[in-house]
Amino acid sequence: MLHRSYDGQNCSIARALEIVGERWTLLIVRDVLLGLRRFDQLQESLGIARNVLAARLGRLVDEGILERVPYSERPLRHEYRLTKKGRELEPALAALRRWGDQLVA
Repeated sequence: MLHRSYDGQNCSIARALEIVGERWTLLIVRDVLLGLRRFDQLQESLGIARNVLAARLGRLVDEGILERVPYSERPLRHEYRLTKKGRELEPALAALRRWGDQLVA
């Protein structure tokens, strides 16, 4: 969550940033879109601290952007998959990628 209050603002961008505006969050979504689903895969790809990754994944699950799906019972292990709400972020990520490719090289 951002450390700024948007009380009194009727702004969809501010509300969206409260959910996906933390460092690493959109990169996690990007990697899941690219097919990485397991905690260790995401951690290796991003080089992110395990506790930070766990917190971001938990928040994305709580917000309904990702879902945890078991892939092993012994030991119990989960992978992360995008929900419909999460897949709706794909056009925004594509636009950010284009903007970055064209203007932030």
